[in-house]
Amino acid sequence: MIAIFLGPPGAGKGTQAEAAAEAHGWTHVSTGAILREELANGSELGVKANAYMSRGDLVPDEVMVEMVVSRVNQLGENEVMLLDGFPRTIAQAEELNSKAPSGSIRVAVYYTASDDTLVSRLTGRGREDDKLDVVQHRLKVYRELTAPLVAWYRDLGILCEINAERSIEEIHADTVASIRGSLSTSKPGS
Repeated sequence: MIAIFLGPPGAGKGTQAEAAAEAHGWTHVSTGAILREELANGSELGVKANAYMSRGDLVPDEVMVEMVVSRVNQLGENEVMLLDGFPRTIAQAEELNSKAPSGSIRVAVYYTASDDTLVSRLTGRGREDDKLDVVQHRLKVYRELTAPLVAWYRDLGILCEINAERSIEEIHADTVASIRGSLSTSKPGS
């Protein structure tokens, strides 16, 4: 089963995916980790991705989808994959849906938080790329490119919204409950 983690920068997707995977033996996969591993292994996909990254270009959707799908296809029947940071666009989601095993994408966990909360969290980290103007730009890009996925997954009937303005423990409990609930339901289309 695949659980997709969605939400704006600063909502806590990575934190929650990491904690849930560690606590329950699930597989946490982020696109950054996939790229690093494919490069380290010298795979054909890694070589393709590196050709773009070495020029400072974004890795094209089809290469990213191929990398993610190759991971998805390695999942065992009863394994759970938490997909963090992918898909980021409707085009990526459509490609992933068409190439992943039928019925494997069972829930899209969507973390919500106000812009004030997100800006406060991100600018409070003290990283170079977390300056106010950069954070505001990242939120704008999110709203333009990634936010439409919320409606897309809602239309598929697999969206689960979680208020990310609470304690990490409360958010974790809701995250685990949404994934466990998806495990106990029949596969979409079955």
